[in-house]
Order: sequence, then C-alpha cells, then structure tokens
Amino acid sequence: MAATQRVSLSPTSGFCVKSTALNSVSCPLPSSSSSDVSSPTAINITNGLKVFVNIAWDSNVPPPPEGSDAAIERAMAAQAALDPDQAAEWFVPVIVTEPRSDIDKAGKPSVVFDCIFNSALKSRALRSTEFKTFLIELAFQRIEAQYSVLLSRQIGTPNIASKGKLKPRSVLIPTSLYKNAPSDARQVGKPLIEELPPSAASSSATKPSPPKGILKTASKTSSQTRVQSDPAPSVGTSVPELNWSRTDDGRLRISLSVPRLTRASLPETTLDLEPRRLIFAAPRPVPYTLDLDLSQPDATIQKVFTDANSQESARAALSLKRERALDVDGARAEWQIAEGKLVIYA
Repeated sequence: MAATQRVSLSPTSGFCVKSTALNSVSCPLPSSSSSDVSSPTAINITNGLKVFVNIAWDSNVPPPPEGSDAAIERAMAAQAALDPDQAAEWFVPVIVTEPRSDIDKAGKPSVVFDCIFNSALKSRALRSTEFKTFLIELAFQRIEAQYSVLLSRQIGTPNIASKGKLKPRSVLIPTSLYKNAPSDARQVGKPLIEELPPSAASSSATKPSPPKGILKTASKTSSQTRVQSDPAPSVGTSVPELNWSRTDDGRLRISLSVPRLTRASLPETTLDLEPRRLIFAAPRPVPYTLDLDLSQPDATIQKVFTDANSQESARAALSLKRERALDVDGARAEWQIAEGKLVIYA
C-alpha cells in the first residue's frame, strides 16, 4: 500500500459555475463519526437537477509537476494529442468533495460540489480565460469520473464567489507526489494531496457516454479552445458586430453578428458572461473573438472594435457600458444560424 499522510485543507473561494445533471445517480456519502442516525448516507442526483460547482484554492493541493506548462498549452490549443508519457507530465491535481444539498435562488433543490486546486493556479486563471475554462472542464471531468453523474456543458456563471460556505476538511496525501512537485514546493509545511479515488460503486456502475465538453477535445484527458483575455483581437480573427436593445420585460438583448458561423462549428464555440464582461470565441471555419470588458475605460473599449466598419459596434458597446450589470444568473443565449446571429438575453 502506498504511504500516505492526512492533512487539513482550508480552501478559499474562487468562482462558481452552474450546470445540470444529465442522468440520475445515488452518490454515497462518507460515514460520519457522529451518533446522529438521521444523517443521510447518500445524496440522490436526479436528471435535470441544477448542479453548482465551486472552483476553490488551497496551497496544500499539489501544483502541476515541474516542466508541464508546455504540454498543458499544447493540449489547450488542441494542436496535437499527447502521447501517454506527455499526458503523465501535465496532470493538474484537484480535490473533489462529496456533494451536498442546497437550494437555488428560486428555492428549488440543487446540489453543490467543491473542486479545490493549488492556490498558485489562481492568478493564471484570472489572467487567462483559456486556462479558466480548462480548469472548469477538468473539474467537470473529475466529478463525472468520481460520482458517475454526467454534467451538461451548457453552463452559467452566477455572480457569486461560491455556492454556500467552503468548509475545512482533511484528505490523505500520497508521499509519492512529492517527487512530482516543482522544486519550490518541496518544503516542509507544503504537503501534496492527491485526488480522492472513486468509490467502488461509482467505478462499477454502467455509465452512458459523457457529454461533449466545454472545451475542444485534443486528448482523452482534457483540452481547450477559448480566446485569451486581451482586448485586442488576435491576428486572423474577426470581431463580431454588436448591437443591443432592451426587451419589454427589461432584459438586455445583446446581438452579435457572426454570419460565417456554421452549425458544425457550434460545439467548439464558447460564450462566457460576467456582470461587466462578455467573452465569445468561435475558432472555425473563420475565427471570431470578442472580449468586451465594460469595466474598462471608453478608449479601451473602442479599441476592441478597430475595423472602420465597426464604429457602430463601438458606440453600442459604450452605451451598453452605461447600463446595469449583466444578469449572469438568469442569462440565456440563442444561436440563430440562418440569420448569422448570436443573441444573448441578460
């Protein structure tokens, strides 16, 4: 048996995403030392139930091994599939907690998972939308593997740091992970932690095919296609024309013109909303990218729309900046392929 030790975690909140369960499973809970016989032994997740995933940070979760950056970048860019030796070099450890019951804003039942990564990854996730989405997909894949629940990749981003309170917990550390850590992490007081293994019931259950990921698949493990959080468009990409209006019920209707977007490209298209930010990317057949941060100065927002034909879009974006924050929790989007538009209601 591999040598392990138990350490305590006190995770801090990062951000929260919401999804929906695509199947029904019963998730066993760890036995409690409490004498309270009324404590549940399992949580039932039903098809269609809302699922919140908290992305959290703790310095005691191991960082990716030294020298893994290049392999991660290749996987996220979907340039090539990794061979087994490369795949072993770029894993990102994550702790997936047991599910807990909660309610959503409407008072309806929901379930919450916490996925805890090393704190050193926080700054990279804040700088790079691409890496943030990579962590979300990795968290979803680990939840699916550990608890046999399938999660929809049509996700929302509630304007909360976490759903519910993150609680301290203890986990087992395999000492073998010390040799994989970067040299600056091999210090006393910085233990390394491995993802908890799936339960026997989960591993033996018959699973339907997993849903398509948020990210473009380059290998069996994980992948990525998203625009970097830079207000200037990348070379060879097009910035969608933008306009907006207010609906009769007071919602903001934001329309992006994407006439070259085809139905075949939709699985690789990504959309992310924050209260004051809209990020959109469609990698093919002709790349579209838009990173509109409404919290930036007017001059910065205008630079997003650099084409002479996009001045109307720039004016629309500046007027949108003067409106209220986007309703992230209640947002929805419509793909109008025939009209060449993506319409967002927020």
